[in-house]
Amino acid sequence: MAERRRTTGLTIGDLSRRTGVAAGTLRTWETRYGVPRPRRAPSGHRRYDTDDVALVQETLRLRASGLSMPLAVERARSQRDGAESSVFAGVRRRHPDLRVQLLAKPVLVALCRAMEDECAAEAERPLLFGAFQRPDLYAASRARWRELSRTARSAVVFADFQPPAGPAERPEERPDERPGEPVEVPVPFGSPLHREWVLVCDSGDRPGCLVGWERPEHPATGPRRFETFWSVDAQVVRDAARLCARLSEEYRPGTRFPRWDDLEGTPPPAGPESRRASAVLDRMLGYLSTAAS
Repeated sequence: MAERRRTTGLTIGDLSRRTGVAAGTLRTWETRYGVPRPRRAPSGHRRYDTDDVALVQETLRLRASGLSMPLAVERARSQRDGAESSVFAGVRRRHPDLRVQLLAKPVLVALCRAMEDECAAEAERPLLFGAFQRPDLYAASRARWRELSRTARSAVVFADFQPPAGPAERPEERPDERPGEPVEVPVPFGSPLHREWVLVCDSGDRPGCLVGWERPEHPATGPRRFETFWSVDAQVVRDAARLCARLSEEYRPGTRFPRWDDLEGTPPPAGPESRRASAVLDRMLGYLSTAAS
């Protein structure tokens, strides 16, 4: 029996007994928060590992400390997997089937502009996150992001900003949001975000995200190139938004992302029509990137 248990894993009943969380609640967590994420036996039944026991127990502990459920899940998951400071790696870990392409910078700029325009024109009060690597790169988009933030619930930008000088302010003295102004989050030296290009628009009607990672061996001449994935799947976008929200807290000690309640729950996945359209655009981007090289 012990050998069989090691081979097949824990059932949802086993996990329930070990954690004290009802099986129905575990299924709800899986649907809303992606935790725990089971394997499927050949029979189709859920199977879990001992790591899932620790994950559920840590989530319970963090919830009891007063954290919201999405934040408790992110903290518990990051403690299990190691601190996730890469949006690219974190989203791919959760969605390994995402297609990654090597895209030239001009193609990324065009795709980001299109997603930003769609978000500004159609999305209803989105949560926005952007990573720009350096302040001078963000400066070229600052006016655009100020306009985007006017209709967003929250807008957060990451770059190698200089941290505030002088003594640290108390959290209540530090304005997290100013109308019409994105929150600027300084990225510490050595963070993977220094090599990442991120755009996340979490919105119930027009979700979208694009995340790229710049290869360190990019050529000295020609356009910079990024390993990139993009998605309009609301579940992928929600995971990217949660990662960005957690990083905004980590890189600004003493603050809390004020919109965690908006990241509650896991939205339904993209439908077949959206997936087919995305596959066609993926092919187009590949051709365009080759032409831009």
